[in-house]
Amino acid sequence: MPGRRSWPLLLVLLGFGLFFAASQWRAQVPEQAPPVIEGRVVIAAPVLLALFGGDRFLAANLETMRLAATGVDWGQADTGYLIRAQQEVAELNPCHEDNYYLANGLLTWGGADREGTEVLRRAMHCRFWDELPAFFYGFNQAFFNKDIAEASRALELAAQRATGNAAGFRKLAVMLRAESFADEQLALDYLIRQRDAANDPKLQGMLDKRVLRLQGLVALREAQRRYEADNGALVNLQQLVEAGLLESLPDDPLRLGYELKDGRIILKKMKIAGMEDQS
Repeated sequence: MPGRRSWPLLLVLLGFGLFFAASQWRAQVPEQAPPVIEGRVVIAAPVLLALFGGDRFLAANLETMRLAATGVDWGQADTGYLIRAQQEVAELNPCHEDNYYLANGLLTWGGADREGTEVLRRAMHCRFWDELPAFFYGFNQAFFNKDIAEASRALELAAQRATGNAAGFRKLAVMLRAESFADEQLALDYLIRQRDAANDPKLQGMLDKRVLRLQGLVALREAQRRYEADNGALVNLQQLVEAGLLESLPDDPLRLGYELKDGRIILKKMKIAGMEDQS
């Protein structure tokens, strides 16, 4: 009888021993590296068109599904494959919505901004009712290429097509142009003209806040010039008030404020991780 009562304990010990041995063996097995993504075959648009009986929309749909399912593996994007595949889809149907979304997300922000932006350009011209390709294209032109004129043109196109955010698109276009001025007074004069010429009250309100903000910057920089002419380099903004050059530091209607950086007063900007130092 005592032997029967010890069987459960023996089974537990045996199971623990097997588990311990297996865990020790597993710890000594070298971890396998994720498989390297090999180049995938991309069928040219004319061949796809022939395979699907001349139906370019069906061919584009199925090819987009294929690239969406196979373009990212083990957390790695096969950028070369995606570039080739999405260009073929754009050739078949530049209006394809999923294709331009994928191009903007996986190509533009995955290191292939030129190729991704080209897919967006074709979608912008094809989807004449859709503001998003024009907005993405315009933003990318400003952020990656620093082409403010082309970005403004695209954002105006997005505003013309917009159903509810026309003022936001036009405000962004105006601000991009304003920021391209080297002189803050010229930028302020441009903003005031754009605000006064705007027919949309919503846009006027947006621009008015930017005018007030820039007026504060102009006042601060003028006070800084006067302060440094008599006292040397400015160390902090409060010195302008203490010296009697300003009654108080100007209020920023956007509630971001102003800061002294490398000896120059600038507008504070919203910080976005990973994007502050983009040039």
